[in-house]
Formats: sequence, structure tokens, C-alpha cells
Amino acid sequence: MTCRPGCGACCIAPSISSAIPGMPHGKPAGVRCVQLDDANGCRIFGQPERPAVCGQLMPSAEMCGNSAPAALAWLTQLELATQPG
Repeated sequence: MTCRPGCGACCIAPSISSAIPGMPHGKPAGVRCVQLDDANGCRIFGQPERPAVCGQLMPSAEMCGNSAPAALAWLTQLELATQPG
């Protein structure tokens, strides 16, 4: 499966603990990544400075749902369910 153009949910909903160019301490959940452009595309896609976790997250029908808001809701729920207690 390929990413839905203009979605960006995976660059907003999850927290990222590793450094991102422009976000040296990573990013908290629910915060838009600074590398997400105005069309919700990753400016560093395929670049070595892209966090490994970003490259490991593979789109799926379950995760992406039928819309960007559905993907954002699913990823937000996943983030909440996997936070350390």
C-alpha cells in the first residue's frame, strides 16, 4: 500500500523520540513535524536524516482508513494505547 497524498497523519499523531532536523529532541504526539510541508508531504523522505521510525512505519488499510481524519484518529488511539504507564 502507498501513502494517501496529502494525509500526513503519521507525521502528526505519533510521538518521535529520535532527533529530526529542526526538532533535535524529537516531537511529542499530536504535534505536526516541522519536516511536513504545506501539502503534507515529508521534506526529508528517503534522506538519511529521516528518523528510522518514520521509515519503519508502513501504511496499511487498517491504519490509513478511508480518509486522512480516519488515519489521524487511528494513529492517535494507537499512540495513547502504547504510552508508558
